[in-house]
Amino acid sequence: MTRMTRMQRRTLWISIVGALAVLAYAAFAAVQILVLNPLAAAPGRTLDEIRFAMSEAGESLMPGQALLVLGIGVALAVVLAVVVVRTGAHPLVPVMGFLALLMLGAIGYFAASFGAGMGLADAFGISGGDYSPWAVPLYAVSVLSGIVLVAVGAVVSARRSGAAAPD
Repeated sequence: MTRMTRMQRRTLWISIVGALAVLAYAAFAAVQILVLNPLAAAPGRTLDEIRFAMSEAGESLMPGQALLVLGIGVALAVVLAVVVVRTGAHPLVPVMGFLALLMLGAIGYFAASFGAGMGLADAFGISGGDYSPWAVPLYAVSVLSGIVLVAVGAVVSARRSGAAAPD
């Protein structure tokens, strides 16, 4: 067994933290879609009452669809982590990759929540949007990840062009 270099250790730790961040994002999104938003959309009802009313209306929160869509992001995070660790990629590669996945999490959240939102809308005669304020942290993480992704890219680009400039 060979000893890991400092760069490889950084890549490993960034990959672990990045994959866990994507997993946490997906887990929180699942709770938002399947618990928090339905409770906010139908105030005064329990989750069981909401599910029963939806079932009576021929609707569902579609947990399988939501978890499948959210699971795609988690699977991509695991693949990214394995690839960058196995190839000994520079630590910037997983940083940029995980920031991109978190940025795209907003799209995944929207896609995962669409069926549940439409089911709530049809069952209760409401709009299919978010009623719970707990979607805001998901969107905030995605926006901040996008900003940091652009900033990191700009810093790397500036350093490289500065290093290539003649004296």
